[in-house]
This record gives sequence, structure tokens and C-alpha cells, in this order.
Amino acid sequence: MQVVYLDTETTGVGAEDRLCQIAFLVEKREDMLLGVGEAIYPPTLYADLCKPPLAISAGATSINHITNEMVEGKPAFAQSESAKELERLNDARNTLVIHNAPFDLAMLAKEGFKWRGQVLDTLRVARHIYDTESHALQFLRNALGLYRKEAKLATSLRVKPEPHNAIGDVLALYLLVSDMLVKRPMEELIELCQKPIKLEKIRFGKYKGREFEEIVKDDPDYLCWLAKSEREKTDQNADLLHTIDCVFKTAT
Repeated sequence: MQVVYLDTETTGVGAEDRLCQIAFLVEKREDMLLGVGEAIYPPTLYADLCKPPLAISAGATSINHITNEMVEGKPAFAQSESAKELERLNDARNTLVIHNAPFDLAMLAKEGFKWRGQVLDTLRVARHIYDTESHALQFLRNALGLYRKEAKLATSLRVKPEPHNAIGDVLALYLLVSDMLVKRPMEELIELCQKPIKLEKIRFGKYKGREFEEIVKDDPDYLCWLAKSEREKTDQNADLLHTIDCVFKTAT
């Protein structure tokens, strides 16, 4: 079994935005079936800047520090060496690790790439096992002290990591999973991705930004209506329904 730790940087976060950088680490684990135990080889890094079909927004550049000049003359993602290697790794026996997987998988889909193996979303797992005020990757890097191990890893890979750049983020991702594996085997981490999460705040509607615990006290009928509406959908939001059930149980 091979585990692929992946991160992308993009021209923005809108529906039309595209990938402009990709980085991933590949490691082999000694248990080829479950992916538990120690890695048997040091990880290998693949990284490419890619020329997107639209300009990188100023907002994106302010975060990832990738300019339009930096990608000028670079191949499109599909023609990059990273794309070719990722396709070679695209096997049902392998596991893809991403922090906030839906975002990166959607970006890859725009490039015509669809992963065939298991996916470990470390954002979902982090919400289950870490009691921290944020579960953003760079926050966890600092809160868990992962940065202390970063220099050694970067030196072994001969790179200089930068936060919010795909290479820097994928190193933090690798170290985050190493910390998670001290607590749970890979198999259990993947299972946690499927379990619903209790949300803190609602992100839409008339109560956007408010905590569910407050809404259940002030307007329980709204949450009842919201749950009924969600259950009528084909593609239900399991986290939302789980959260509403939890806050009603707490309130009674």
C-alpha cells in the first residue's frame, strides 16, 4: 500500500478557479492491506507549478505567494510530471490524504483527475480527535508543535517549506498524520472520516454565524424545519442532521 499526502494551491476558491500548484509526498507502509505500522521507506516528494487557464487572483497570491509570472511558461497540470506520477499512483489499493479533501478533489476533478482509492480527510479526523479552537492545518501545525520536526523532514527532502504553499502544507500534513497514527491506526482514521461531526456554528441562512446551542434556545422551530428540509434531500448533510439531533438532546 502507498499513502499519498497531497495539497494544492489554486487561483482562488470560486467555482471557476483552477489549480496552479500541486505537491504530494508518497510513502510505502509495511502493512500493504491496512496501512498500519511504520513506513518502510522515507517519503518521496513531487511538486510542480502549473499554468492555469485563468489568472491567479491577487487574493490567492497574498496567501500562497504564487504570482502569475511564476507560472508563466509552466505546463498545464495535465502535462506536468506530477500529474503523470499521480495517475500512476491512482490505484484502489492506495490511500490519498488531504486536509479538507472535498476542496482539493474538486480542483483535481476540474483537471480531469478522479482518485480511485481510499481518501483520508485529516480535517474531519482532526475534528474528532483534537480539542482545539481551530482545526485548520497551519493552526494544528503550531498547536501540536509539528513545526519542531519540520526542519529535519525538509532537509531530508531538500526543500524549504513555506506556510500556505503546497510544499509547506504537505509537509505539515505528513507530520499531522504521523501524530494521528500515534493515537489510532490508519484503518481507524479512515473510518472516522465517515462519522458525522457536531458543528459549532451555522454557515448559512438567517442565523449564519450563530452557534447551534444558541439557536435551539431562541428558535427551536427553525432547527426542526431545517432538519425536516434536510431529510427530504437526496444528498443529505449528515453533519448538520447530527448536530441538530445533538443540540436538541442537550437542551432537553
